[in-house]
Amino acid sequence: MERKRKVIFICSRNAARSQMAEGFLRALNGDTCEAASAGLRSFRVSRTAIRVMKEAGIDISAHRSKPVSEYEGTHFDLVVSLCGEAACIPRSLLPPGDEYLHTEFPDPENFRGDEEEILEAYRDVRDRIASWITEQFGPGGSRGKTDPSSPTATPDLQKT
Repeated sequence: MERKRKVIFICSRNAARSQMAEGFLRALNGDTCEAASAGLRSFRVSRTAIRVMKEAGIDISAHRSKPVSEYEGTHFDLVVSLCGEAACIPRSLLPPGDEYLHTEFPDPENFRGDEEEILEAYRDVRDRIASWITEQFGPGGSRGKTDPSSPTATPDLQKT
């Protein structure tokens, strides 16, 4: 049996974006990838993120917000930062990984408006994350493979 590829998604609070990414990767590739998420600081999982993920058929209601320090000493095949703040953290403060990748999504916690406008903003971020996960880890994507000859991650902004 092939070893699962360990992937962690990191953002500022581990409240929405990283939780969504973890949920989508588990749903898409739970048989080949072990997904985790963390924040530079822990907060709480956004109830709105839980709601819009449930609309997409993925239940993240049992997820909890975790600080990156919880993964100290845990080695990952891929460490993905999802916001500029996480991309600027020195790698020495992140969980160790074979590859580091940065991609950015807006923080839906920052959106303002009435309830429907906020829901639409969360759905937009959810759908962007779902597309990115599918592109990277779905059929034809190289990130879900454990083959060492697969292409390396695109350069990130993180300091060594």
